[in-house]
Amino acid sequence: MKKRLIYIVASLMATGVMVSCHKVTVVATSELTPETFPQDAASYISAAGPVYVALRGNVAAEWFFQQAYSTDEGIMPARGGNWYDGGQNLQMHYHTWTKDNNYINANWYWLSTIIGEVNQQVSILTKTQPAGAVRDTGFAELKMVRALAYYFMMDNWGNVPIDTLFGDYTARDKSPRAEVFNFIESEIKAAIPNLSTTVSKATYGRFTQYGAYALLAKMYLNAEYYTGTKKYTECIAACDNIISSNKFSITDRANYLQAFYPLNGPDAVGSKDEFIFAIPYDATFTNTFPFRSANYHARYDVPRSMGKVAAGAGYNYFNIPYVTGGPASTLPEFYANFNDPNDIRNKQWLTGLQFKPDGSKLEITTTKQGYDAIAFKGDTNRYTFQLNLTPDIVLRQSTTTFDCGNDEVAWNMGYRNIKFYPDATSASMNQNNDIPIFRYSDIVLMKAEAILRGGTPTLGQTALSLANDLRTKRTTSPAWTTITLDSVYNERNREFAWEGWHRNDMIRYGKFEGTWGFKTNTDVTRRIFPIPTNAFAVNPKLTQNTGY
Repeated sequence: MKKRLIYIVASLMATGVMVSCHKVTVVATSELTPETFPQDAASYISAAGPVYVALRGNVAAEWFFQQAYSTDEGIMPARGGNWYDGGQNLQMHYHTWTKDNNYINANWYWLSTIIGEVNQQVSILTKTQPAGAVRDTGFAELKMVRALAYYFMMDNWGNVPIDTLFGDYTARDKSPRAEVFNFIESEIKAAIPNLSTTVSKATYGRFTQYGAYALLAKMYLNAEYYTGTKKYTECIAACDNIISSNKFSITDRANYLQAFYPLNGPDAVGSKDEFIFAIPYDATFTNTFPFRSANYHARYDVPRSMGKVAAGAGYNYFNIPYVTGGPASTLPEFYANFNDPNDIRNKQWLTGLQFKPDGSKLEITTTKQGYDAIAFKGDTNRYTFQLNLTPDIVLRQSTTTFDCGNDEVAWNMGYRNIKFYPDATSASMNQNNDIPIFRYSDIVLMKAEAILRGGTPTLGQTALSLANDLRTKRTTSPAWTTITLDSVYNERNREFAWEGWHRNDMIRYGKFEGTWGFKTNTDVTRRIFPIPTNAFAVNPKLTQNTGY
């Protein structure tokens, strides 16, 4: 069992308050006093517990859905009414979301809560503890979590309010995106000197200098889109601070898949080399925040006939003790990136005919109507077939309600991603797989892209050499001899599938207005989301984003 120091402590510390970055909706209280803690570095980690608890809230569910289902990476259509969920998944796919979409509301509230929780902790600790190196490091970590939350808000909503004061209930309108960018940049730069340079179990899941540089690199790579000013050379410099540390490496081809397994973490093969900043998950952990705070990937990604099933209805391939929903899949447009048969990353997908571990066919027994309710309507004769996951999504029951139908043909549409491999040790739908936010391979590809976009090469590295450094650890196919921005984009798709960055990439590459699946909307205002309904209820001074 992995040790998760931050979250074990956080379970004791979480206050359960509901906060917003614009206004506190429930007055927060704390038992922190000068006599209790923090008195040393370990105590500051404990004090930061509620912040990290809040951070892991929506990452593996609502946040991922908003980032993936608005792109060609993922889709969650209904099956016989199941998973329609008020049309929120339909809206994500068609780019027709409104300010009432549940994902948009939930994620604004989640990120606002993180920001408010940081503001609270900084306010309390400022009053209870003297200035010094210990407090400076503690504050730097807290403010980096806030910077990440603000980055996610800026990336998704554009202009957002800036609020760093706990107890200030003044309503405030949004700040321009460029101003938010500058605020985040200044916060990161101010934090870096006080952050740890240690990479170990003790700092895993916490912001170090390298996590800070990774966030800076991500900002600079997208700066031209955010602010109109290119910062590709600055992106390269941020990447170089991580590369030159020699504390991270690209995990070997043999260990790539294991990096995302349930027992990944600071001591695990694969993840220990690559994870710069990750969010730990523990299937036994609970908290009092109003978020899932759980990794539910298997629930959505594993076909329902490959989890716990009734006798004859399938085969529990992953030995997981619960019934999966299996509504989520990719689209053919995204899967087309996985066209190298020698690439280890192909194995993160379930595609086509399925077999048991012993090589025999994975068969499902149902009725003919249960197999295909359209072709065999009313036919209750038994029917056995080999599970076949097909690439295309077909709305054969209803285009209006985004519905494929409620039979085996419908439920087995779409290739499934199992990068966050199902956790057979968990008695619930929660998993122990930690989720990386920044990986070393992202640093390598960001630097390669920044060079191609005009940044100054450094350390004797070129865009081509950097890309080949990664590819030699992922495929046995020959190294590239040429490189383009599009080839880097395709490589990012292969490397970071299901990690929540694809929307960010598509926008930077000008591909978010494209067509895929059933989506034809090319409106550029959809690059940012509307300010959600619940935000206006808390802060009436907000103004809606253009196009909504």
